[in-house]
Amino acid sequence: MTALAVRIALVAGEASGDLLASQLIQALRAKLPNAVFFGVGGPKMLGMGFDAWYPLETLAVRGYAEVLGRFREIAAIRRQLTRRLLADPPDVFIGVDAPDFNLSLEKTLKKRGISTIHYVSPSIWAWRGGRIHKIGAAASRVLALFPFEPALYERHGIPVSYVGHPLADMLPLADGRDDARALLGLSPQEPVFALLPGSRQGELKYMADAFIETARRIHQAIPDAVFLAPMATRETRLLFEAALHRCEVPELPIRLLFGHAHQAMMVADVVLVASGTATLEAALLKRPMVMVYKMSPVSYWLMQRIGGYLPYYSLPNILCGRFVVPEFIQDDATPENIAQAVLNLYADKAVCERLRAVFREMHLKLRQNAAEKAAAAVLGQLSSTVSASVAVNA
Repeated sequence: MTALAVRIALVAGEASGDLLASQLIQALRAKLPNAVFFGVGGPKMLGMGFDAWYPLETLAVRGYAEVLGRFREIAAIRRQLTRRLLADPPDVFIGVDAPDFNLSLEKTLKKRGISTIHYVSPSIWAWRGGRIHKIGAAASRVLALFPFEPALYERHGIPVSYVGHPLADMLPLADGRDDARALLGLSPQEPVFALLPGSRQGELKYMADAFIETARRIHQAIPDAVFLAPMATRETRLLFEAALHRCEVPELPIRLLFGHAHQAMMVADVVLVASGTATLEAALLKRPMVMVYKMSPVSYWLMQRIGGYLPYYSLPNILCGRFVVPEFIQDDATPENIAQAVLNLYADKAVCERLRAVFREMHLKLRQNAAEKAAAAVLGQLSSTVSASVAVNA
């Protein structure tokens, strides 16, 4: 193989993975300008010249019941990908998050001698004792986003690189609240609340009504409150609009936005957010938040049965090792409970100031120039598996 033919396969399964992978591709292109990238990806990856065999939406599901509902479709895609990758092996395979899909694919490829990298340590189920061995069997190397993760892998002899989190590189350290408010035509004094009930249609199905009913109660307590609800896609916007109609809240001052989640969070006094990467985004933007997550009863029952999780759901709490963000899960996620937590945060300026200090410290720890560090780890993996004739531009 020559430098003209470095072939890198990637599979990203949702919007956050699309962002991570696109930044990694950009960093790798600077070192390997003639490399070819292909697999499963989204629009940001396509913008980097990625050849998408399947769109990432085919894998964007969350929750046991939801995955079971599309099991045959997803399993067929994995079989087709496996056959195609084994028939014409890449120099390295990079699974970006999506562990339920990627780890089994990585294991098959690794057994056949293909170097595999798992980008984003499975941050919940990796902590269940035996599952760490499944990761080790699948990945030649793990790229970890958080500083507490490498020690776990090192104890089990699994190669790991801490690369930091790309969002910490992208988002400003300074609090840009007032400037962001001016851009949206909001005064510094207005009470503003951001509503982020998830980026997937399944999340809207279970959480939209609870978020709207919570907003109703906040509005009753603070009549001049303004609510911003950024929607990731046309489909999620339609689901949220249907929930607004269902909840009969014509008086509620909710501004729906297409995208612009960062701007909505940046201007907010308090963010109401679904579990996931958005909780980290809110923390990096130094915003007080309340985290909510609801799923299908079957998915929740299965999750409880499997057990062994960390005691926290939100990334800020996991990173801090303590509860700094209120969490309301499943049956506890009632509009009454959530609204009271939001109102308590809004009223307690001293607590909000302490949270901003905690989030700033977190931001500094995660700001590592992640894309460059991840690219260096990939190049190191390539150098151990690709012939010495591969020329890498320093």
